[in-house]
Amino acid sequence: MDELSGKVAVVTGAAGGIGLALCERFAAEGMRVVLADVDADRLAAAAERLGGADALTVPTDVGSWESVRALERAATERFGAVHVLCNNAGVSLPATRVWKVDLADLDWMLRINLWGVVHGVKAFVPGMIERGEPAHVVNTASISGLLGFAAIGAYATSKFAIVGLSESLLHDLRARDAPVDVSVLCPGWTATGLGENSRRLRPEAGDDGEMPADGALAPEEVADLVVAAIRERRFWILTHPGYADVLERRQRTIAGGDEQLVPPDPFL
Repeated sequence: MDELSGKVAVVTGAAGGIGLALCERFAAEGMRVVLADVDADRLAAAAERLGGADALTVPTDVGSWESVRALERAATERFGAVHVLCNNAGVSLPATRVWKVDLADLDWMLRINLWGVVHGVKAFVPGMIERGEPAHVVNTASISGLLGFAAIGAYATSKFAIVGLSESLLHDLRARDAPVDVSVLCPGWTATGLGENSRRLRPEAGDDGEMPADGALAPEEVADLVVAAIRERRFWILTHPGYADVLERRQRTIAGGDEQLVPPDPFL
């Protein structure tokens, strides 16, 4: 999709972090933007940062199918079509070993991280196909959707699933010859406030602190990479070149089965 001006973008998890940066970047491109987030107060504040952009805010719980269906209806009633969908909403849990994960906490995280993407695809993609216009779906996974680091197995479970869903979605769309492209965003260490926001939404899950912001990628840099991928119709969006070597070694491990891969520093 070369021309973004005048097109419509829907972004979930839009009240902060990468989601807000995406909204600001899309607005700067002249797009009309639909901001969706479960936090209505922060959502309104986020919309104010878009200046004079043509924007709509829709409080949305991505873990609820009915809520995401309502988001799709609101977007199309206001703007008529959706050209870019960013299934970006996500949460995390305090680091813990897989066998110690609280099942209720895991269910909550999967409901948002994974089912939020499933709901977004199911609600928006049929309309994209039917309209027959160039469109693009961006699903936010993580570098933890490609590499399983210690102590975040629950988070990795949700993010690995998003990568697989996204690959299959792209193949399904190509088999249908639909003019809809797909990208999967796999950011590394980014200053998003993910932990803080997750604790606000689910304080009973506990608190193991926030990753230090020093050295982290700015959300605005991630948004730039997303816009470039949309223009180039590129599937993979990786934010940290430093992971290239370990990803290559992981692929060799899968193919050869003769070495054991130890992931690098997750802050790389």
